[in-house]
Amino acid sequence: MNPVSDETPIETPICSAKGCRADAEWVLAWNNPKLHTPERRKTWLACEEHREHLSQFLGVRGFLKDVVPLAEWESAADR
Repeated sequence: MNPVSDETPIETPICSAKGCRADAEWVLAWNNPKLHTPERRKTWLACEEHREHLSQFLGVRGFLKDVVPLAEWESAADR
């Protein structure tokens, strides 16, 4: 019998690429200027393998604003 735990498991962020279940290593900060105010940032997460592809997808549309390592993004959010 497995004991029931009150602790919520910590989920590792995963890549936003379709079908990818790899751990995220990068944050792609973006916004759609037709929908969002200039300071608004939406985020996609990317593994190393999909970082360039997702960056290009957002970049050709003029949406990509920044690409930051996940650890750096999380530490900035904690401030």
